[in-house]
Amino acid sequence: MTQSDTDTGAGGEVVGADGVPTGQAVLDALVAGLDLERIEVNLFRGHSPPRSLPRVFGGQVAGQALVAAGRTVPVEREVHSLHAYFIRPGDPTVPIVYEVERVRDGFSFTTRRVLAIQHGEAIFSLSASFQVHQPGLEHSEEMPTGVPTPDELPDMGTRIVELGAAVGPFQQLPRPLDIRYVGDPVWSPGFTPTREPMRVWMRADGTLPDTKLLHVCLLTYASDLTLLNSVLARHEIPVRDEEIRRASLDHAMWFHQPFRADEWLLYECYSPVASGARGLGTGRFFTQDGRLVATTVQEGLVRIAAR
Repeated sequence: MTQSDTDTGAGGEVVGADGVPTGQAVLDALVAGLDLERIEVNLFRGHSPPRSLPRVFGGQVAGQALVAAGRTVPVEREVHSLHAYFIRPGDPTVPIVYEVERVRDGFSFTTRRVLAIQHGEAIFSLSASFQVHQPGLEHSEEMPTGVPTPDELPDMGTRIVELGAAVGPFQQLPRPLDIRYVGDPVWSPGFTPTREPMRVWMRADGTLPDTKLLHVCLLTYASDLTLLNSVLARHEIPVRDEEIRRASLDHAMWFHQPFRADEWLLYECYSPVASGARGLGTGRFFTQDGRLVATTVQEGLVRIAAR
């Protein structure tokens, strides 16, 4: 982000070109939200930010659940996969209780299950697997070529101002991540449907501590931001929030290599299929030097309002 992309508002708050708070202070608030309160050995409590959507953002509850699981695992064991289901909409006005089940502690792998509870009911479930570092076979797909660098692309606030886009409630919330679209986003006026993957550069908009689990949890949070847009990108449909109902149904991630969430990552998203008011999105995260560090798959509800 360049100096021209930001301004300083009341109280010294940094805001983007569209007036939305961004930068280190907003990132610090997200990190604080991931620092769950331990209320018993396997019980944790998390909160939503003061400015939230009508329902809890899926990436938030997934990131917090992974924190809860990781707090019960030795630090030398790093998460390599997670599988999650979004069961009910979360209420951002009340705390979320995370109950961790210690399924197995093996010689190489550790398995945890987490249930997120509000108002006495489950709203989210997660299974995560952790592994001690072990050598083995290595190969990887190559990063896409010809992709503009982040420095060649405008940040989210600048892109919104340039397009004059009618953005939804999510784009108006404080922005802890610097997101830069390669090509036009689906919410831009006159977007043309495409069979090509959607690509965005993203990173935490500030500096993060060195805790590895935190970087994985931040990427889990970020992975839910743009993935379902790849479903919409295949179709000539309205993209205004009031005409589309979107909700994450299930989500899976695999973490292949170490990375930092406060360094640029290219997120390539593609939807191979949609049916039954559901769409499937697949995603790959690459570092700037071309390493494939994470893969994600999500199925989501995508309903178009009748006209």
